[in-house]
Amino acid sequence: MGKALLIVNPSSGKEKGKTYQGKTETVLKKRYEEVEVRLTEKAGDATEFASWAAEQGFEAVIAMGGDGTLNETINGLAIHEKRPDFGFIPLGTVNDLARSVGIPLKPEKAIQALEKAVAVPMDIGRIGSQYFMNVLAIGMIAQAVDQVSVEQKTKFGSIAYFLEGLKAFNRNELLHFKLEYDEEVWEGEAALVVAGLTNSVGGMESWAPDAKIDDGYLHVIVLTKLGLLDAANMIPQLIRGNLKNSDGVVYIKTKKLTIDASGDDLSINVDGDPGPGVPAEIEVLGSHLNILAPPENNKKRFGPFILKK
Repeated sequence: MGKALLIVNPSSGKEKGKTYQGKTETVLKKRYEEVEVRLTEKAGDATEFASWAAEQGFEAVIAMGGDGTLNETINGLAIHEKRPDFGFIPLGTVNDLARSVGIPLKPEKAIQALEKAVAVPMDIGRIGSQYFMNVLAIGMIAQAVDQVSVEQKTKFGSIAYFLEGLKAFNRNELLHFKLEYDEEVWEGEAALVVAGLTNSVGGMESWAPDAKIDDGYLHVIVLTKLGLLDAANMIPQLIRGNLKNSDGVVYIKTKKLTIDASGDDLSINVDGDPGPGVPAEIEVLGSHLNILAPPENNKKRFGPFILKK
């Protein structure tokens, strides 16, 4: 049955992280011979705990927290040759990975789903020496979202991101980008560049509907125009899952990407948090992790995969 490590961020989910700890331990003990628990206290703890579990030969690492905790956990696992299965209980503001994998957004249901979850392959991305699970974003909107504080997220949830993004949207500021991919180059003015591994970005599951978490590709959306009229035209296309064919949108599907942009103190938002500056090289690591996901309807969410018992 093996051993599992449960990593809990007690401050996640409006300070409810520890509330679900006992229930999760109970479910995990039905699957694993031993279950250890570690509570995070500071940035980097989840990475350290996950890396230790991989070194010790644990069968699974389960993270309970928001996107930051999940990102840290993945960074702890990704560097190892032999990697434990990765599972999680979503307690974040947006929970894009949970949406993409089909993990219930309500913690109680996500905990129950762990009991029968199966391990399926999952791509992750690498930007420099950092790994990511879901999305990169750069542009004035992304810069504004970086300014959202923990207090704002706790108080307002995803609305905090919307409000900060709206301020940048109203300014309609463009940056000059150069994107290199597959021996091609796109260069021009844009408001936002988003490179995702999954179909869900900012809670919008129709952002890149063709994306599967094991398809081996980055799905890049470049918004070259972002005035009020442009947004009004794009929103219906987004709702229909057809954003990539909208006027003012450039769509790129690639395994590797180099991003450069002109601007002062620009950084790339990585899985919701500020990341490295530009220029930056990004690549997809195909099926690098096995993620514990509900077995029902998985064929709709993943590409071809083999269930791991």
